[in-house]
Amino acid sequence: MSPGLEVHVQLPAAAATAAEAADAKLGQDTVVLAMTELFGVVDAFVITSAPNTRHVRTLVEEIERQVKEVHHLAPVRVEGLADATWVLMDYGDFIVHVFLQETREYYDLEHLWSGAPRVEWRGAVKHVG
Repeated sequence: MSPGLEVHVQLPAAAATAAEAADAKLGQDTVVLAMTELFGVVDAFVITSAPNTRHVRTLVEEIERQVKEVHHLAPVRVEGLADATWVLMDYGDFIVHVFLQETREYYDLEHLWSGAPRVEWRGAVKHVG
């Protein structure tokens, strides 16, 4: 499957909420990769980035707040918040990667996991309000 091709797969609703939360706070190039077939440990990676560490921390806070508010889930663990160049939020079924833009470019997870289909996440969650 070619990178950039989005597919419709069963996405954990909380992963879509995490992507929407990042997008709402101006996370850059937010993507969701379906990882079940390739990785087997988690269903999805949510990947987003920010131009500075303050924005990285803002994204992490907003993702955590919205996933908790909508789905009553907290991350099992959060790593990397001290330097905020790559923060990993482990939710069990999915993992959120919030990168400083230059760190994202260096590690290039989308290329590393290029066999993972991109998932359409916009509008995947119906909000009650």
